[in-house]
Amino acid sequence: MIAPEIGSTNGEPHETPLVRGNIMRKISGIFTGHTSSSERNLLTGDSGLSYVEFGSFSEQSDTRTLGTFAGVFSPVTLSMFSALIFLRMGYIVGNAGLIVTLLQFGIAYIILISTVASVCAISTNGAVEGGGAYFMISRTLGPEFGGSIGTLFFFANIVSSALCIYGCIEGLVENFGPSGYLFKGIIPDGVWWKFLYCSSLNTLNLLVCLIGAGMFAKTTVFILGLVCSCLGITIFSFFYQGFMEVEIPESNRLVENITNIANYTGLNLHTLSDNLYSQYGKDYTSHGDVVTFATVFGVLFSGVTGIMAGANMSGELKSPGKSIPFGTISGVVFTFIIYFIISLLTAATCTAFLMQNNYLFMAGVSIIPSTVAIGLLTATWSASLSNVIGGSRVLEALSKDNVFGPLLAFIPKGTWNGNPIAAVLVSWLLVELVLLIGSLNLIAQLNSVLFLLSYLATNLACLGLELASAPNFRPSFKYFTWYTAFIGLIGTLIMMFVISPIYAASSILLCLLLVIILHLFSPSKEAQWGSISQALIFHQVRKYLLLLDSRKDHVKFWRPQILLLVDNPRTACPLIDFVNVLKKGGLYILGHVIKGDSNVSSPDPTIQLNSHWLNLIDHLKVKAFVELTVANSIREGSKHLMRISGMGAMKPNTIILGFLGDRPQEDFLQSNESDYQNKDFGSNVFPLEEESSLQPLEYIQIMSDVLKMNKNLCICRNFHKLKKDPQKFGPQFIDVWPVNFLNPGENDAFDITSLFMMQLACIVNMVRVWSKLKVRICVCDEARQASFSVNSTTHNRGEKLSGMLKDLRIHAEICHVSSWKNVIEGHYNNPDDYFRGINNLLLQNSQETAVTFIYLPSPPTVDDAAEYFFKKLNIISGNLPPTIFVHGVSMVTSTTL
Repeated sequence: MIAPEIGSTNGEPHETPLVRGNIMRKISGIFTGHTSSSERNLLTGDSGLSYVEFGSFSEQSDTRTLGTFAGVFSPVTLSMFSALIFLRMGYIVGNAGLIVTLLQFGIAYIILISTVASVCAISTNGAVEGGGAYFMISRTLGPEFGGSIGTLFFFANIVSSALCIYGCIEGLVENFGPSGYLFKGIIPDGVWWKFLYCSSLNTLNLLVCLIGAGMFAKTTVFILGLVCSCLGITIFSFFYQGFMEVEIPESNRLVENITNIANYTGLNLHTLSDNLYSQYGKDYTSHGDVVTFATVFGVLFSGVTGIMAGANMSGELKSPGKSIPFGTISGVVFTFIIYFIISLLTAATCTAFLMQNNYLFMAGVSIIPSTVAIGLLTATWSASLSNVIGGSRVLEALSKDNVFGPLLAFIPKGTWNGNPIAAVLVSWLLVELVLLIGSLNLIAQLNSVLFLLSYLATNLACLGLELASAPNFRPSFKYFTWYTAFIGLIGTLIMMFVISPIYAASSILLCLLLVIILHLFSPSKEAQWGSISQALIFHQVRKYLLLLDSRKDHVKFWRPQILLLVDNPRTACPLIDFVNVLKKGGLYILGHVIKGDSNVSSPDPTIQLNSHWLNLIDHLKVKAFVELTVANSIREGSKHLMRISGMGAMKPNTIILGFLGDRPQEDFLQSNESDYQNKDFGSNVFPLEEESSLQPLEYIQIMSDVLKMNKNLCICRNFHKLKKDPQKFGPQFIDVWPVNFLNPGENDAFDITSLFMMQLACIVNMVRVWSKLKVRICVCDEARQASFSVNSTTHNRGEKLSGMLKDLRIHAEICHVSSWKNVIEGHYNNPDDYFRGINNLLLQNSQETAVTFIYLPSPPTVDDAAEYFFKKLNIISGNLPPTIFVHGVSMVTSTTL
C-alpha cells in the first residue's frame, strides 16, 4: 500500500498573481456594474444570460443595506420570542409539566434546526433575491410547487402577524384592562373591544410598512435590547421574590366562584416536583376548552416559527449567503437557551393553579411589573410587524414571478421607491380577516400548521437536491446532510397532524390543489428556473438503466468481489496470484496508495504508474482492475479506495490486506528462482523501500475502517511461501480454524465469520489447481470457559457441525484437535505464552497445509489497545504456512434451493 512520496497536480498551467488579480477585479466589476461591454462578453459568454442574472443582482445592490445582526439575528430572535415568552409559558408548563415542556421544546427545535440547515444550504447555494423562503423554494422545486408553497407561506406570515397582534393586545388588556396589573380600568375589555385594539395595531403596522421595512429593521436592534433587558429583570425576579399571592384576572370566568388568588412559592424543590408531570386543565381564553398535548404543542410551536424572519429580508441583506446562516442559527440557539431557563424557573416557582389560570403571572411576580408589559408589547408588536413585512415581500415575489397571472398584476405596479405598497395593503387586509377568529390559541394552531408545511417544503427541496445528486447543488454551508433534511421533513409532517389533523390535511390538500391549478393555468409554468422533478426523473432513469444488467443481490448468488490493497507488487506476486484464484469469477481490484501531497505542482504519479500496473496484470495473467490513489496517509488513501472502487453493483465486498511487516527479501519479479520472474520490470519500477512507514496503530485503524464500511476483511501473511502449483509440492490440506483464539466460545464454529471462512476455503478448493487438496475443519474439543471446565457437549457440537456442512454442500473433513486443552490450562495466566502456545498448536497441525484460514475477531475501537492486538496476531501467525485471518460481516452461504 506504500509507494514513494510523489506529489501530483491537476496538470493545468499556473496563474500568476497578476492574472488572477485581474480576473477577480473583472468579476467583481460585474457585481458593481463597472465593466466594459467587452469584459462582460468575455466573462459571461455571448448569450449574455449570466450577465442578465448578475445584472439583476447589481440593480438591487443599492437597496441591500442590512447586516447580519440587524437584518437576521434581531428579527429571528424577536419573532421566536413573540407572545410566547411572556404570555404563554404558564399555559405550557402549567398544563404539560416541565418534562413534557422540555420534550416539546426539544422536538420543536430539532425540527427547526433541521429546517434551518436546509434554509442555510439553499441560501448559500447561489444569489438569494427578494422573497426569502419562497424564492429559495420556487427556484428549487419549480414554478408549480414553489408557487403553491409560496402562497401558503404568505398565508403563514399573515396568520403569524395576526397571532402576534392578538398576543400584544391580550397583554395590553391584562395590564391596563379592568383587572390590569399596572393600571386597572384604563381600557375596557370585551370581544369587540379587543378586535378594535387589534385593528388599530394592525393599522399602525400598515403605516410603518408604508414608510419602509429598512427603517423598522434598523430599530429591531433597539427593540431586541429592550426585550432582553425585560427578560433579564424577569429572570432576576424568579430568584429574588419569595412566597407571595398573585391575583387571578377577572377575564378568567372558570374560577370566579372559587377564589381569585393563586400562590407563587419562589424557588422550591417541592414546587418543582409537583410540576414535573402533565396535569392538563382548561383554557380560560378559549371558553374552557380542554387542553391537550396537541394544543400545547401548537401554541408552543407557533411561538418559535420565526426562523424564516431573516430569510424574508433577503432582498434587503448586504450578503444573504453569509447573514442568513449565521444570523438564523445564532438566533435559534439563543432563544432555546432562554426558553429552557424560563421553563425551569417557572416550574420551580409557580403552582399549577397559578400557571393554568393566570397566563400573565410574570407581571404579578416581577420586581418591576412594567418591564413584563414593555417586553410583551414590544416583542409581540415587532414580531407582528416582521411577519407582515415578510408576507408582503413574498406576495411581491409571487406577483413578479407572474405565478397567478393577471390576478396579482397590480402588485408590481403599486411599488414606490422599492417598497411594495400594494402588497402591504393586501397583507393588512388579510390580517384583519384572520383577527376575526378571536382566540390566540386557535390562531396559534393554524399558524403552526402553515409554517410546518412551509418548513416541510423547504426540507423536501433540499432532500430532493441531495437525492438527485445535482452537480450544481454545492452549498457553502457545510453542516447540511440529507439526514437533517429527512429528519426535518418527517418531523414537520408528523407534528402537523399532531397539532391538528383537520388543519394539516386541509393545508396539504390546498397545497396539492394549488399545484394542479398552477400547473394547468399559471403563466409561470414555463419559467426556466429549473425543477427538481426533472433532476429526480433523470436520477431514477439512470438507476433503472443500470439495473437492467445487474443481478439482484441474494445470498444464493453471492461471490467474492475483492479489493486487494497492495504495498509493493514485487513482494506480493504470490498473493496477487492466489487472490485471483479466490475471486471465483467475481470482481477483483488491485488497489495501491501513493503516499504524498496531491496538491503539489508535479505531474500526477498515478498517470505513469497505471501503465506499469497494467503490464504487471498482463504478466501475472490475473483478471483484475487497477485503482491507484494519492493521499497524505495510507489510511486515508485506503478509505478512498474502499469507497470509490468498482462501479454500480460491482463494488468490493471483501477487502484483503497484506500483513504489516511481512516483507520478504525476495523480489519475485527479479529472482531467477521465482515463478513470476520478469526482467522487464527494472528496479526503477515499483522500487522497494527499506522500511514501511505504516505503524501498527494505523494498520489496525485501516482494519476497523473496513468493518465500519460493512465489508469482509482478510489479512494475509506468509504468502511468499506459497507455491504456484501447490499439488506438486506435497501440501494436502486447506485448513479452517473456526475458533476465536482471542476469546473462544462454544458457538464460534457457527457464526458468520466461521461460515465465511468455510465458504472461502470451499471456493479455493473448487479451482482446478487446488481441487485435489482436502478441506479440513480443525475443531478444538474444549472451548475456554471462565472456570476452565471441559465442555461436555463436544460430541453434540461435532454432529451439529457435520450436519451444517452437509446442508451447505461443503465437502470437508472435521479434524478434532485434542491438544487445545493443554494450551489453555498451561498458559492462561500468561497471555503471551498463551498466544505462543496457539502458534505452536497451529504449526504442529500444519505440516501438510497449503493455506490456513484463521478466525479474526473485531479489532479494538480504542487506539491504546491497537498495538497489543497486532502483537497477538503477529505471535499467532509467525512461521506458519500461508495464512489468512478472516472476519465476515454478512451471511454468504445458503441452504435454500
